[in-house]
Amino acid sequence: MLFHEAVARALADHGVETVFGVLGDANLYMMDSFQRVAGGSYLSCSNEAGAVLAANGYARTSGRLGVATVTHGPALTNTVTALVESVRDHTPVLLLAGDTAVVDRDNFQNIPQRDVVLPTGAGFEQVRAPQTVVEDITTAVRRACLEKRPIVLDVPVEFQWEEVDYRPPERGLVPHQAVAPDPAALDRAVGVIAAARRPVVLAGRGATSPEARAALLRLAERIGAPVATTLRAKDLFRGERFDLGICGTLSHEVALDTVLSSDCVIAFGASLNKWTTAERSVLEGARLVHVDIDRDSINRFSPSDAGIVGDAARVADTIVDWLDEAEVKPTGFASEELAGRLAARSDADFTDLSTSETVDIRTAMLRIDRALPEDRTLVFDGGRFIFNAFTRLHCPEPSAYVHTVNFGSIGLGMGNAIGASFGAPGRPTLLVTGDGGFMLGGLAEFNTAVRHGVDLVVVLFNDAAYGAEHIQFRNKNMDPAISTFDWPDFGPVATALGGRGYTVRNLEQLDEALDAVQTRDRPVLIDIRIDPDKVSLPGH
Repeated sequence: MLFHEAVARALADHGVETVFGVLGDANLYMMDSFQRVAGGSYLSCSNEAGAVLAANGYARTSGRLGVATVTHGPALTNTVTALVESVRDHTPVLLLAGDTAVVDRDNFQNIPQRDVVLPTGAGFEQVRAPQTVVEDITTAVRRACLEKRPIVLDVPVEFQWEEVDYRPPERGLVPHQAVAPDPAALDRAVGVIAAARRPVVLAGRGATSPEARAALLRLAERIGAPVATTLRAKDLFRGERFDLGICGTLSHEVALDTVLSSDCVIAFGASLNKWTTAERSVLEGARLVHVDIDRDSINRFSPSDAGIVGDAARVADTIVDWLDEAEVKPTGFASEELAGRLAARSDADFTDLSTSETVDIRTAMLRIDRALPEDRTLVFDGGRFIFNAFTRLHCPEPSAYVHTVNFGSIGLGMGNAIGASFGAPGRPTLLVTGDGGFMLGGLAEFNTAVRHGVDLVVVLFNDAAYGAEHIQFRNKNMDPAISTFDWPDFGPVATALGGRGYTVRNLEQLDEALDAVQTRDRPVLIDIRIDPDKVSLPGH
């Protein structure tokens, strides 16, 4: 078959069903064959960065390899920020990047593509010859899945119409297997836990499977411990009586009091970075048991008293068995008094600051959370609004939450949201963004969502400013004018792009927009006007 047909067939044989991309000279025939010959789905994006971000979002919600494609030169350089984001998100993504012909020395789009890719932290693989294409694709797929980062496969344009003998890929990946803990390490950990009187069980992103959740709750009940999560494991224990929510800099007052008074933290699948530990303050005076399948994660940010390499569910259940054998009694730290304090606290315990022209961001988030279906995919772009969004907007499980600020950039939410919707079909996607992030990375791809019929609700918190910079000027009693913008009205813009747009300046208009969302038949954008001087941090 022809080379471009072999590429399409190899992708399909690796289980790839969906590819996001922007067409150009070096990839158009591959994507035509992917749809026509291999029966796959090619989803066109407006910007190359959006395509890579869509592949990232798809991988996050589907649990599968995300795949994107671009052509050469400027198409690849347009993906740099998205590649860095995906690297730091530890997401398996394959990017098929066309390349100019070696003999075409004067091509305007020539650039050393390996040198563009490697500084992002992504891996690079070269299609060496037409006859090696299946092996090269297999290597790139394997690396992306095992290394949990993007791998860019460089595909020279001059190979496209060469004939190749196609042989299906032979190598596959071994499924994930539970790793039994080392008995000596387990003995040290059980000793620490048995001696504790005020333990807390903490789950990170690496302990969010249904099996891990159930095992951690069994352990917590066995030792009488409340449970908490990192941000990336958001809402894992939501609804449980002793759920403290997010641990660290985003903790509410009851959770913070509880964690600070604990004498033992048992962490599963969590990196324990400075945000989770609030610069290690939540670990002061507490012993730490750290469990992770990745040995490199243990002691990376916070030193542990006992580290265990192993599968979260298996380790937790084994600890329970050993505690039962030793007849260790529960601590009672997860007390009725604590349950009462948790039940009594409310995210709505504040004075609403809405006016006839602006909406209090906290009130808006609570109403949005109630109005939209609980079974949803949740995506946050970057912006000052995000600190309230982390704690006031919820999702049914951590895999339904797509984090887009690993690189600290704004504008990465829309692409991720589009891909996430295809990774979790049947679930509506809620994207929360700011005005700056939407203008930077969301505007063009909103029409992509319209073209592909995505069930998407975009909530845009519009303070007509770069809020993080605005507040810095205010804090130094300086004029913030250069951080402000006279944006267009985003409601009519969204409608012009083929969606439905609503402009909200007060709570009555917000309720009307949320009512209209219930009967949506296309992507919706709600432009909510907020006061840049009234964007409070959680707890205020």
